[in-house]
Amino acid sequence: MRPTRRLWSVGGLALIVTVLAIIFARPLLLVATAMIGAWILVRQYLFITTVAETLDSLSVTQSVPSMAVRTDGTTPVTLVAERSATTALSLTLDAGIPTAGRSYKPLSVSLGPAESTAERTEIIEWPIAGRHEFDEVTLTASDGLFEATVGVGPTPAVTVEPRGPRNVHVGAGGDYVAIAQGAHQAGRLKSGLEPAEIREYVSGDTADQIDWNATARFATPHVREYETETDRPTVLVVDHRSALTTGPADETKLDYLREVALGITESAHRLDDPLGLVTIGEDGITNRIAKSTTRYRTIRRRLFDLEATKPETERSVSKTRMPTRSAATAPRSALDRLAVDGETGFARSLAPFYRNRQLTHERIDAEPLLAGVRLGTSRQREKTWTVICTDDSDPTAVLDAVGLARANGNDVLVILAPTVLFEPSGMSDVERAYDRYVSFETFRQELDAIDQVRALEVAPGDRLATILAAGTGRRLRGVRQ
Repeated sequence: MRPTRRLWSVGGLALIVTVLAIIFARPLLLVATAMIGAWILVRQYLFITTVAETLDSLSVTQSVPSMAVRTDGTTPVTLVAERSATTALSLTLDAGIPTAGRSYKPLSVSLGPAESTAERTEIIEWPIAGRHEFDEVTLTASDGLFEATVGVGPTPAVTVEPRGPRNVHVGAGGDYVAIAQGAHQAGRLKSGLEPAEIREYVSGDTADQIDWNATARFATPHVREYETETDRPTVLVVDHRSALTTGPADETKLDYLREVALGITESAHRLDDPLGLVTIGEDGITNRIAKSTTRYRTIRRRLFDLEATKPETERSVSKTRMPTRSAATAPRSALDRLAVDGETGFARSLAPFYRNRQLTHERIDAEPLLAGVRLGTSRQREKTWTVICTDDSDPTAVLDAVGLARANGNDVLVILAPTVLFEPSGMSDVERAYDRYVSFETFRQELDAIDQVRALEVAPGDRLATILAAGTGRRLRGVRQ
């Protein structure tokens, strides 16, 4: 509680009367001063009791229609004040907008002594990601002589999410599949890499643990368990070429692939698994971070900074191409030397071998995705989990990249963004979109059937559900059985 200017004026008058009583020796004037003081005390007591009554009869809400919003998004915030009994107090209420919220007009309402309700709505902008809780509404009550300020009402919270894809679906044939690296504890049977045993299904096992081949053989559900490893060295190969720009702003193929890559990065960090990163642009390799257990933040930062490259982007050869081979070891040089003595039987026998090698290396050097996979998996002494994040725009390159990644016994996870689920016009003809998705699913299953390879889709869940609904009643041709 604090005095108002009016009360200070009354106090000043009492002081003047007291001074005059002393100067003119008029004790009667002191009685007037005492009466003013008593009147102030009575008004103070009445103010305190009236404020208490007002708080009991007052209902205050500050409401937000949506508790989640994207960065730089806006939400209307409504402040409502109602009191069931009118009093002599004037009330002013200011909303408890978080400091992270930006309002161009103050959100406040006033209630006069005879008013019982007031309401106002303002648009609040949210430029900072995070969970922001409102403060209590600041209530200022006044009777003209005294003022009191208290906090009232509920404190809702708004979660501001970074801009990016919503409703991220990762799965196979429309079914959700969780990507988890598992707990790497040697000697325990759980999700991992090395097959350990097949046992009969028991209550508590998850559906993704079921081995369907064994189930078909034994006619009862069986589960395959794996021997977990102490760690799982992982290499992320992330494609960010121009084809990955397909999709609405902040919901492109690249945005969805980035979400998966960030999730795998977080999992590797939690399990302390060595993690490396290779990113692929239009002109070749744009970033390479060797496997390490200390560079998770760097990898996250690189992933967040990724933007789709353009075909006309010019990059220096030193940043985009693999190191050139020496003349002594280059396949072309070996072939040239064989051509010098091309008439001998030895030369004729070896020439096709070197020619095939030459074509293979030329194919790798010409295709950025293959070059990235080779760089990420070369000189590996241990078994590495290679995660390839790309789309379905070049199936041949994806197949070649998978073959290259698993050449040394590595396990491969392919995350594919189906083009049909990202094209702006892809949903204009749902029936045709469904047929295109079936073609994509056939390709994904082809990849998934390769030993040591797992292929999953990443896409907007709502769009995928719409397409699958269009196929209801039709034979899904292997998408779902």
